Amino acid sequence: SIYMDNILLHPWLTPHQTPPFGDIDTSMYLPAIDTAIKTAQSRIDAITANSDSPSFSNTIVALEEASQELNRITSLLFNLNECDTSPELEEIVMSAIPKLSQFENGISMNQKLFERVEQVYKHRENGCCTTSQQLMLLEKTYKQFVRNGAALPEAQRKRLADINEQLSLLSQEFNKHVLSDNNAFMLHLTQASDLQGLPDNHIKAARQEAEQRGLDGWVVSLSAPSYTPFMTYARNRQLRERLWRAYNSRGCHAGSDTDNRSLIRQITALRAEKARLLGYDCYCDYVLSERMVQSTTRLNDFMRQLIDAALPAAKQDVDDVNQLAHSNEIATDLKLNANEVLEPWDYSFYSELLRQQSYQFDTELIRPYLELNQVKKGIFDLYHTLYGLQFIQATNIATYHPEVTVYEVYDQQRLMGVLYLDLHPRPSKRSGAWMTEFRGQWRNGDNEVRPLIQVVCNFSRPIGDSPALLSFSELKTFMHEMGHAIHGLLSDVDYESLSGTNVYRDFVELPSHLMENWCYEPLFLSSFARHYRTGEALPINYIEKIKQAQAFQSGYLCVRQINYGLIDIAFHSICQPIDDDIEGFEHEAIIEQMPWIAGCFSSPAFTHIFSGGYASGYYGYKWAEVLEADIFSRFHADGILNSVTAQRLRTSILSRGGTEHPANLFRNFMGRDPDISAFMIRSGFANSK
Repeated sequence: SIYMDNILLHPWLTPHQTPPFGDIDTSMYLPAIDTAIKTAQSRIDAITANSDSPSFSNTIVALEEASQELNRITSLLFNLNECDTSPELEEIVMSAIPKLSQFENGISMNQKLFERVEQVYKHRENGCCTTSQQLMLLEKTYKQFVRNGAALPEAQRKRLADINEQLSLLSQEFNKHVLSDNNAFMLHLTQASDLQGLPDNHIKAARQEAEQRGLDGWVVSLSAPSYTPFMTYARNRQLRERLWRAYNSRGCHAGSDTDNRSLIRQITALRAEKARLLGYDCYCDYVLSERMVQSTTRLNDFMRQLIDAALPAAKQDVDDVNQLAHSNEIATDLKLNANEVLEPWDYSFYSELLRQQSYQFDTELIRPYLELNQVKKGIFDLYHTLYGLQFIQATNIATYHPEVTVYEVYDQQRLMGVLYLDLHPRPSKRSGAWMTEFRGQWRNGDNEVRPLIQVVCNFSRPIGDSPALLSFSELKTFMHEMGHAIHGLLSDVDYESLSGTNVYRDFVELPSHLMENWCYEPLFLSSFARHYRTGEALPINYIEKIKQAQAFQSGYLCVRQINYGLIDIAFHSICQPIDDDIEGFEHEAIIEQMPWIAGCFSSPAFTHIFSGGYASGYYGYKWAEVLEADIFSRFHADGILNSVTAQRLRTSILSRGGTEHPANLFRNFMGRDPDISAFMIRSGFANSK
């Protein structure tokens, strides 16, 4: 029987109990989920049948540990569906979601269970919790029940359960459509002249992509390492337009099976209904009540403060690029005519020309010095300097794909966790970059379980006999995701649901954004950046140029990020279903920087908010930037390689997970509340009028 032989259901006798990927067949997932649900349900039934008075141990901890096997299985399934999917795996996920939703709804709607949790919560001041972590877990558990409808009348509880199940299915369908559209398009070029302007390594990469598809010529795809360079360097305006339109129309091809607009209407309507059932005016209010920002009013104030600071600089940025595109300072064949408008597919191209003109520097010159393995070593060495960590490649730990590398991470003799790196694009992987985990960190007395962390990116591949060479932007992305990883690896808490990155969404981006700062620091860059052929160190004048250009186009880029936040807020502030067309709704929400192109807009492919857990939370990227800029000012004062400051950050924030309110964690490190000034200065907004 597959139930008996199913390795997903047994303890893994592998190094550090890592997943035995090679022994797992996709057919094992659904039977394993069925069995794990039964096991978890029996434990929950035991909690509610317990005749002893409800206590922290027999109710809260017992509930925390009830679904451990199920969580282990579903973490594998859903993470692999993101980075190494197949039609079979996608089908299994869609079959699993109703089972999991029914189980989860059964917990949150279980009145006997809620009554026990509520009893413990009501007596929280009477010594039932002996540590601050216990108190935090209790409060989190109680709030989850309330926020999932446990206190509602039965009819409303049933409706909420139905909504949750529908939302789970719709979000997976949304993600599937975006991946499908991403893979469906390619720009197949057969004339070398069509690649004019592209650096040699990108031309070689396009040739390699064509060869892998069995085609002559060159292929440009919608994956970031292919799309971004073409939009930045290709001189052929018509081809840039074609590529841009393909990228920005994902999920909104009328009449196609992958059109996400109806899904957006359904998702936002269901979320709004869910919020109303739980006593909130809109979904945004519901989400923000459990965030650092706390309320829609405070969020709107924050967004307005950012807009007031960034918009003057953004307008100047766009004007500067527009002037260059129409000026006589560039080649005649590149210059836009007086009656030609700077279009969205022009912006990256002319912005890069302006950067090169302003700083006499092309960022592609940095790429030969950012060989992937050297970058990896540089990041590992940085974490050794700051936190004393060692990253040791493990050849005896199984992976789910041949390209994945695995590292054991140690602090002296103590294992801190296992790190999986999956760094190149493929059709089975969604676009973007993210950190997640196959298992979180927790402990029970002397029994400590360390985390299994996964970092997934879509970086430039090796080309021919050349190794993988990163752009400066890819270096920042790598540092960003490794910031999340270190948040997980340094976790040192008692309960898994409070560990690592299980913090408020508008706080979780702090460690990741913080690490990007080191990319601009000569001391860090000079430690690893060597030319992959000659071994020559990255020239000091290149480093100076990088530093000088740190705030280049920061106004435009900030408003672009603000726009994503405004789109998110607009969709989740509705009180009634959206009657308008989705395109018009989005257009109404944003601050227009570029001409609006009909049929090309963000929301139908906005996986962060419709399938990625950032609904009503995309503003958190900018919120966290304000916090991390403030924190990095402390490193700047103390020294960017100062291990004493780093250890204080570790003990105050990185190791603490969600065991305290993030405002307190921030104050523990800085000794005060956040100050926006460091962000304003770094962005060049301090003197904006």
